[in-house]
Amino acid sequence: MTLPPAASLHQPARSFYSHWQQVNDWLVRHQELWQPAPFMEPEPAWCERYPELAHWLGTLTVDACEAFEENLAAFAVEAARFVPNLADYSALVELPELSSPDSGARSALLELQAVDMPGRKRLQAGAFAAAVLPLEQPVLDWCCGKGHLARTLAARGAARVQGFEWNDELVQDGNRLARHYGDPVQLHHQDVMADSLNWPAGVHGVALHACGDLHRQLLKRGAAAGTPRLSFSPCCYHLTAQEQYQPLAKGSRNHAPALRPARNTLRLAVQETVTAPARVREQTARVTAWRLGFDALQRHLRAVDGYLPVPSHPPSLNNGDFEGFCRWAAGKKQLELPDNLDWQHWLARGEQRALQVQRHELLRHLFRRPLELWMVLDYAVFLEEQGYSVRLGRFCARELTPRNLLVDAVRVE
Repeated sequence: MTLPPAASLHQPARSFYSHWQQVNDWLVRHQELWQPAPFMEPEPAWCERYPELAHWLGTLTVDACEAFEENLAAFAVEAARFVPNLADYSALVELPELSSPDSGARSALLELQAVDMPGRKRLQAGAFAAAVLPLEQPVLDWCCGKGHLARTLAARGAARVQGFEWNDELVQDGNRLARHYGDPVQLHHQDVMADSLNWPAGVHGVALHACGDLHRQLLKRGAAAGTPRLSFSPCCYHLTAQEQYQPLAKGSRNHAPALRPARNTLRLAVQETVTAPARVREQTARVTAWRLGFDALQRHLRAVDGYLPVPSHPPSLNNGDFEGFCRWAAGKKQLELPDNLDWQHWLARGEQRALQVQRHELLRHLFRRPLELWMVLDYAVFLEEQGYSVRLGRFCARELTPRNLLVDAVRVE
């Protein structure tokens, strides 16, 4: 359903804790299905526990995998024939729409004014602005960059907007833009993680795609200061100082059994991207097969059935061939390659593994949004514990950005 972005929505409501519990328990119950990384583990343990699921996945074509990637709810229904609780997926990830489909275009800056602002980012800022109207307090744009969101909110009625950004060059560029267009926006050079940060009184704190600990700092500092409203769309949850992630809310931390994902595991939550151009997809598929072919080759040569991490390769290798990639990778790992290798054999192995990885990643991707919600629902519970009434929903379509969740919290007097 669609919720009008009105302040009257912020009335006392049921806690988000029960929803968080459901997501947490579902993820814990199925950890063996989503924690192994298919690129590193050709035969994860779940294949033995759920042989019928493994067999069915093995029959899926590339086209079928791509179709299911676009409709994970349908995939969940099919997979639930083998693991019944997977049928709960759709109910767990259901959230309201917080703005109308065309709000991004209607509330965005005019293209002429959106200098240095990519079209997709312009529409994201417009949709975010539409979802948080009306703006009743001065605004603080957290991790503001050049102030694209700040200027968008100023154009939508914010009487005064200030921004915090650690990159001084972006601050200077943003202030020049604001002066040029007469926007009531002032950006400040500020490390938001610094203990010395002085939280402005009476502001509405906002953040569009602040990463990891940066958006978590917004929650903690804003709530501690008793700020009247916090609205943010989180991103890059894995960018945290914690080796093992701990929820923010007391209720979440005390729940048992509680998920305690490693920092690297959180990357799963942000793996989804908007579809790339065909040329980029083809290049990515080719390099993936190369990497998996080299992985099969190195396991054979070392007689060790274990993944060997290979660093990012120089772009120039993309225009080469499989043999060239393997020689580069072997050099990076001090691995001696014998003469007269059958390069076609190992490339074929890589291509076979690439299809297997695609099938196993499809299963893993079923847990991508629930893992993201596990974190974001915890943010909502944390803010409720701090005395806020909270809305949580989608502020734009997935096609505009998969990171389309918005937490909107108003302090209850």
